[in-house]
Amino acid sequence: MPESIDCAVIGAGVIGLGVARALALKGLETVILEAGGAFGTGVSSRNSEVIHAGIYYPPGGLKARLCVAGKEMLYAYCASRGIGHRRCAKLIVATEADEQATLKALLANAEANGVNDLELLSAAAAHALEPNLDCKGALLSPSTGILDSHALMLSLLGEAEANGAAIAYNSPVTGGEITDGGGGGVLLEVGGAAPMTLHCRHAVNCAGLQAQRVASAIRGLKPEFVPTLHLAKGSYFYLPGRAPFSRLIYPAPGDASLGMHFTLDLGGLARFGPDVEWVEVVDYEVDESRAPAFEKAIRRYWPGLPDGALQPGYAGIRPKIQAPGEPVCDFVIQGEEVHGVKGLINLFGIESPGLTATLAIAEEAAAMVE
Repeated sequence: MPESIDCAVIGAGVIGLGVARALALKGLETVILEAGGAFGTGVSSRNSEVIHAGIYYPPGGLKARLCVAGKEMLYAYCASRGIGHRRCAKLIVATEADEQATLKALLANAEANGVNDLELLSAAAAHALEPNLDCKGALLSPSTGILDSHALMLSLLGEAEANGAAIAYNSPVTGGEITDGGGGGVLLEVGGAAPMTLHCRHAVNCAGLQAQRVASAIRGLKPEFVPTLHLAKGSYFYLPGRAPFSRLIYPAPGDASLGMHFTLDLGGLARFGPDVEWVEVVDYEVDESRAPAFEKAIRRYWPGLPDGALQPGYAGIRPKIQAPGEPVCDFVIQGEEVHGVKGLINLFGIESPGLTATLAIAEEAAAMVE
């Protein structure tokens, strides 16, 4: 007979850990199933570690709503738990005159999302804040920040476990099926050194890059409810030595990303990226030959970048659910009301601003669990 539990959370990235904590706080017996040997080794640890304000996303969508709510929740959570973070602010810059209109459109969009602290700056005002910056104007976002994502994940896991959750590493979900009797639920087939079958009243698929594979392996879920996964690789390069800016610097956004931006970690290390490279397989190697394209993009707002200064850093893969050239998709948090399966919740396309929205996404998913 299979083991029976209230909830299984598939994936121990920041979203899975947040969901597990939220479910455990509701008093539900919760097990986190992680395919790897540690938590947070995928999307969650290969990003810019930025706390986003909620500027870019279409009003009324999940990204907009959960980013704005999640930002406030995340700042409060980090402050109360002693998790490293800093409201360092961000400048979104226009490097061409015609990008001034883009900044004004972003300001209006942000205000529609409830973000009311932005300020349009002249080139001179932006230069006064950041003397190394070259631009035609800028949009100042004072509530943008950075955080220690590993410390956040460690805290979420600790609180989940303190409230009764358990985590099983090296436990990939290899298959499953929908159960019709006993009020529904999902039967999960778990691989690894000690394969098992778990009957879960609720299964929350937070598997990130593997979310589509996991959903497709659950027999009885119709394929039309599993969006196609598109892998967008983003590489980062480090800049040794003193950072040229004290705030984050973002160019006007492009079609598939927020541009070749400058960020800092809490130790003051400067990094640039990510770029966008559509790939077929997950590969985290940084191609040094991409450095010239980085330099060209960076010099649009920092002409003083020394030749050959960039060093290869790291790369991440974004689990996009739109193909190259298609409009950006919203988060997908999909429950019974969409796919008709009682007890199954699938999360697809959780890329930026997923880290910022973690606690709000967790609340959203947990509210779907009876």
